[in-house]
Amino acid sequence: MFGQYPGASAQVVDSSVTQLIEQQMKGIDNLLYMQSSCDSFGSFEMYFTFESGTNTDIAQVQVQNKLQQAMSQLPETVQRQGVQVYKAVENSFMTIAFYDETGRMSSEEISDYVASFVLDPLSRVAGVGDTTLYGGQYAMRIWLDPNKMRRYSLNPADVVTAVKNQNAQSAGGQVGAGPAVPGQQVSIVINSSSRLTSAKDFEQILLKVQDDGSELLLKDVADIELNAESFMGKSWYNRHEGVGIAIKLASGANVLNTAYAVKDEMSSLARFFPSGLQYAYADDRAPNIEKSIQAVVRTLFEAIALVVIVMFVFLKRFRSTLIPALAVPVVLLGVFALMNVAGFSINTLTMLR
Repeated sequence: MFGQYPGASAQVVDSSVTQLIEQQMKGIDNLLYMQSSCDSFGSFEMYFTFESGTNTDIAQVQVQNKLQQAMSQLPETVQRQGVQVYKAVENSFMTIAFYDETGRMSSEEISDYVASFVLDPLSRVAGVGDTTLYGGQYAMRIWLDPNKMRRYSLNPADVVTAVKNQNAQSAGGQVGAGPAVPGQQVSIVINSSSRLTSAKDFEQILLKVQDDGSELLLKDVADIELNAESFMGKSWYNRHEGVGIAIKLASGANVLNTAYAVKDEMSSLARFFPSGLQYAYADDRAPNIEKSIQAVVRTLFEAIALVVIVMFVFLKRFRSTLIPALAVPVVLLGVFALMNVAGFSINTLTMLR
């Protein structure tokens, strides 16, 4: 579960958001424990751990139902931002870095491109539970001047209301719609351009009309620019400024299959990257897991070979040696069958790491 309370400290987020949500998480089937974390940027994450074998789809629905009961008690800003519930493990298994070796693209431009064209396709890859972008898209930033706001007797709520009212998409209607007059043959849909798209458009937002009839526009009390959505952090890779995507595994998904699918998707997306934009795997657990599995397989065959050699040395008969040699794989298959029935997987072993 992830959400944001912009402008709040970690203590405020904990007391006004996470504690209220935790109080509502009662009666969820097979829930073992929950934990939450908050940072000074107003972000919070909550993790719910369930018993092995629990249906993750049902668990997610139950968590979402309990969350809806707590939403009315949360601050309005948190409700407007929304709280997302994901089926994913706690830690990421892969981090992809994006950077421009030529330096032509700024970190804000890279972040906006990745958020617009890369993040969603990666989120849809089978096995991916959640993605976190260390960056953000472009946003229209309005920097209010407190002295000018006080001079014109305005407060931030007045500006927010004016922006909402004058930057809303409205239906233009239709000309010639039924019931039509006799002889009417044409029906035309009116497309109205009511959304603001540039900084100059936002500068012309009307805040109020003065007593002398003059208009007070947003540009008179604020600086407007198209810039990064957040300035809370910077990412670097090999001395190149850029952004990163942390990928978390979906509950019950296979790490290796998911890693291969993510790399295939990245190879496909990289064909359309702007000139100079590069990507690299800053953190990838798949090679370590592959080496661990290979070490387990190699050790298994070495152990079987040692058992056969020892039995043959002491028994001096090939037939007597063959019986325990065949018994070893049968016993292993039985152990894995019992692990499967008990709900355990190979992930519960150390794999000699």
